Amino acid sequence: MIVAKPVFEVADIISAHSCELLVEGKLHAHQKKVFTNLVKCRTIDMGFHKDKCNNPNCKHIQISYNSCRDRHCPKCNGLKREQWVAEREKDLLPVKYYHVVFTVPDKLNPLFLKNPVLLFNLLFRSAWETVNEFGHDHKHLGAQTGMTCILHTWGQNLAFHPHLHCLIPAGGITKNGKWRYTKSKGKFLFPVKALSAVFRGKLTDGLIKLDKKGIISLPQKFIKSKKYLHPYYNTPWIVYAKLPMHNARQVINYISRYSHRIAISNHRIKAIDKGQVTFSYFNYRTSKAGTIQLKAKDFLQRFALHILPPGFMKIRHYGILSSKNKSECIAKVREELENVLTRQQDSSMKHAKSKVSYRTCPICKNGQMILIEIHRPKNKGSPKYLVPGYPFSSL
Repeated sequence: MIVAKPVFEVADIISAHSCELLVEGKLHAHQKKVFTNLVKCRTIDMGFHKDKCNNPNCKHIQISYNSCRDRHCPKCNGLKREQWVAEREKDLLPVKYYHVVFTVPDKLNPLFLKNPVLLFNLLFRSAWETVNEFGHDHKHLGAQTGMTCILHTWGQNLAFHPHLHCLIPAGGITKNGKWRYTKSKGKFLFPVKALSAVFRGKLTDGLIKLDKKGIISLPQKFIKSKKYLHPYYNTPWIVYAKLPMHNARQVINYISRYSHRIAISNHRIKAIDKGQVTFSYFNYRTSKAGTIQLKAKDFLQRFALHILPPGFMKIRHYGILSSKNKSECIAKVREELENVLTRQQDSSMKHAKSKVSYRTCPICKNGQMILIEIHRPKNKGSPKYLVPGYPFSSL
């Protein structure tokens, strides 16, 4: 399927309107760097490279400008996503998987914005400790389970909304090294109301510890004997669990949608006119689609909220899916569950791998595009005499 090139891009908005934020000093150094990368992405400023089809009957040559490879760029995540999903296929277990979402109340947003690394780490840790506790409880499972977490910080309207999308297998490994399915034959994971209560308790306990150490400052202190009266505690904490995914193809489709998603794609931007940006959104409460119009300056401020701290790991693996344990655990489970589910998984993996690669030749559709030359920008910019098109004088 060929996807049409978007008419408008986030880079266009940054080029035309980021100066307003710069003048007002509303962007820190890392945000400025990301904005610069997005503007220069796939332009002459990034240099260029040459690919050639390895099909001897084709030998098509293609010249392309280099990508910025920034994880916040709407244009740079397609190939990364395909490569990452290919790696995750190797880790899939022949069981059902649950999609669980951990969210925090919007009252905590100011704290998260002020201490992003600290509180994002606390969010990851609280979610895993909650799932791990329920997993080891014999009332619910009585085994070591695993979890893959993906951090998202946005809602459809680009407002700040930190939450975790988690992928959890329908079972775990017991102390005897045997696989045990979740209760009710895997029809549901754990009771979501109980999950919400435990998750709330663990995250608020973490906030109390950080406040006592003076690392953060809570606007209103917790009273130990009356913790339940605190505004952070006495508010809805939502853990949402979708129906289980029954095969590897569903799991892979899920991962590919969420793993390298950014706050907004270029295709959602519908218009840029007179300092206003119009973009599409989906209201999950009403199940209706619509459009939102914002001042370009406000749009960029919202987009900047979702630029993660440099080096921060937004995808993490725990338990039997962690890097330390997965090789041994996955092999053990696959050996024990060698049955129809495994054959279904193999079939769905073949289906997923049969997709056209990003490196497939656009002309013959059979060969693969092989990188043969790369020209990096000189002095942070390509030479002035290079112009779009082929051939280049320097080649």
